[in-house]
Amino acid sequence: MDLFVLFKRSGPGPLDCVFRRLVPLLAAFLLNGCSTVGYYGQLAEGQWQLLRARQPVEKVITDPASSPRLRARLEHAEAARVFASEQLKLPDNRSYRLYADLQRPYVVWNVFATPELSLQPVTHCFPIAGCVAYRGYYRQGAARGEAALMRQQGLDVYVSGVEAYSTLGWFDDPILSSMVGWGDERLATLIFHELAHQRFYVQDDTEFNESFATFVEQEGTRQWRAARGLAANGEDQSQQRDQFTRLVLASRERLQAIYAGPLDDAHKRVAKQAEFERLRSEYKQVRDSQWNGDQRYDAWIYAPLSNAKLLPFGLYDQWVPAFAAVFREMGGDWARFYERVEQLGRLPAVERKAVLQRLM
Repeated sequence: MDLFVLFKRSGPGPLDCVFRRLVPLLAAFLLNGCSTVGYYGQLAEGQWQLLRARQPVEKVITDPASSPRLRARLEHAEAARVFASEQLKLPDNRSYRLYADLQRPYVVWNVFATPELSLQPVTHCFPIAGCVAYRGYYRQGAARGEAALMRQQGLDVYVSGVEAYSTLGWFDDPILSSMVGWGDERLATLIFHELAHQRFYVQDDTEFNESFATFVEQEGTRQWRAARGLAANGEDQSQQRDQFTRLVLASRERLQAIYAGPLDDAHKRVAKQAEFERLRSEYKQVRDSQWNGDQRYDAWIYAPLSNAKLLPFGLYDQWVPAFAAVFREMGGDWARFYERVEQLGRLPAVERKAVLQRLM
């Protein structure tokens, strides 16, 4: 497929800006070798289709054909968008002031992979985003195909649908139809999270980037609730999500100890499966004793488990307490907080990790 033809259009106009941005990126991608053409081709096509589907939120809200539910969701999202820039000092641009109907449940499907006896992610490197711990596909079938190939190599693999992502400010990211099925608060937190990626991003450090954005999401949500006169502790679902995350992270730590320990590979495999059963048992105890039997995580926990399936939890949460400590040190001042985060991001990776560990 000629990727350059994909972005051509006749006459000047606003899409020429998109053309000027995408073509150099595609050229860089293609220089990596012929084997990457298919992968980057689907990325380019998927992003292009998303860009073409965008329209101003105000237009959707005032369109009589829009459902009352969609209009209400977008009105709430726009209020959160204003709060993000005015109070949380996040970028004030056109991102999340546009809407795109995807007509599918997820915008992309991410493929995570680890060795069988390790929690070290298989990373993939890109010209702009740097190295990340997953590979994204706009078509579910393509993601499953890649997962099957990786399993043949003996890797642990997990495919996860993603409702939203950030282009790090390269494009005006829209609110997606995959996002509006959530409750109003979850929609707002997603906007805070993705704008944080636009505010600051460090190449080749997924844990730093996701933990930073997760902290901004959590603290931003707390302040968003306070601004609306709501209780600071959040919804029960949020508390359950935090509790579930802690269970998974504790399981990851025990697995790390197993893989680093003296057992041979055969016994490590047995211990690995025993740890997964322990995680299920602990989950069931919390679910039945504290959540009144709420089964929202049953499908995830009782489906096959693997190292790769646990991987996203560590990526998104590892340094959140460290960023919380930085925020306290800066007296809750968002501008000073971002300045300090940028200082941390400029440190060499080893030194940055050491500082974050001390902050924990």
